[in-house]
Amino acid sequence: MSEDPPPPRVAGTSDEDLAELGALLAGLDLPPEEPESVEACRAYLQALAPGGWLVPGWPVEWGGRGADGATTARIRSALRKRPAPDIYPFFVGVYMVGPTLLAYGDDSQRARWLPPLIRGEHLWCQMFSEPGAGSDLANVATRAERTEDGWRLRGQKVWTSRGPYADWAICLARTDPEVPKHDGLTMFAVKMDAPGVTVRPLRQMNGDEHFSEVFVDDVEIPDSYRIGAVGEGWKVALGVLSHERSSIGAVAGKAQPAARDVVPRWLQTLAESGTLADPVRCDEAMALYVELEVTRLAGARSAARTRATGRPGPEASGHKIRVSDSRKRRAYVLTRLLGAEGLGTAHRTHYDLLTAPSHSLRGGTDEIQRNIVAERVLGLPAEPRLDRGVPWSTSRRGVT
Repeated sequence: MSEDPPPPRVAGTSDEDLAELGALLAGLDLPPEEPESVEACRAYLQALAPGGWLVPGWPVEWGGRGADGATTARIRSALRKRPAPDIYPFFVGVYMVGPTLLAYGDDSQRARWLPPLIRGEHLWCQMFSEPGAGSDLANVATRAERTEDGWRLRGQKVWTSRGPYADWAICLARTDPEVPKHDGLTMFAVKMDAPGVTVRPLRQMNGDEHFSEVFVDDVEIPDSYRIGAVGEGWKVALGVLSHERSSIGAVAGKAQPAARDVVPRWLQTLAESGTLADPVRCDEAMALYVELEVTRLAGARSAARTRATGRPGPEASGHKIRVSDSRKRRAYVLTRLLGAEGLGTAHRTHYDLLTAPSHSLRGGTDEIQRNIVAERVLGLPAEPRLDRGVPWSTSRRGVT
């Protein structure tokens, strides 16, 4: 005789449920400072998946808890207070692809991709940018042509994070070159081990190989891998990017101070080294601390609005700008305060200094984010566009 199925989870989470989450996290055999390990992240996600703890706001039928905004905030706060692996390898899947499938996918796609996504069984990457389409993302040239059985993709992507070890990609491609560039795009899912997909890692100056270029040579995919309607890829892409910006700097899976009076580790290090004995350096360090706290609180406000409305708003772009500025400022300030010691390869500040310039580029350039804030928040006039209403096949060659 088969066992009765467990009772369905319901919206809302009581204090007893949060105590259950605390007991679950306390029982996990995870070190406080785990490097970016796919296996450690996978074990963490597998432990959280049965209770829907990582994505509490998702519907119960797709692996969440159906929790409201306040309850979701409590759960995420509890997660941040516990040591856990950095789930960077799964960021695209959990925080970008998952919400996109909930918004634009169909039930068969959600059933196929969401459960293994939150269990850590599938890693996703994002194939958007191209050599000729970075900030001007709508200018992508990767083609998707109709076939009898589905679609054939051909083109090149670049700056694809997680490409070398991803199982799936969410890919923006052009399905109609004879309409304006924003109108001729469609979103697809692509299996990264499909015949015709070639991934070449790109080594950065900080030593990381997170980015890659991807060549897509006549890759055949079924129509069931199309996400959203044909020609609505730009709308889907905007949703993906909004979720990315709203999640940057606010990712679950990183231990955060449990109370406001806990001094961050970098500030403790400066104090122990005697750097803060100099009043000028102390003032600079405290100004940095205040800026980082303001960034954290602004991120919480942006996340709260997203939970309340069900979708990220233009505030996410403002938050992304602030996160970029704060991370760069932290690297530069700590390098100045630590002096030669901070430049040694054994010191974390060395890595942060070499990584700092990339923060203004990754997740959408600061220039694009400022345009969004200017137009959608401040109500300023949009930048002039000569390609409006012009077919992409014409505008890609330049419009005068």
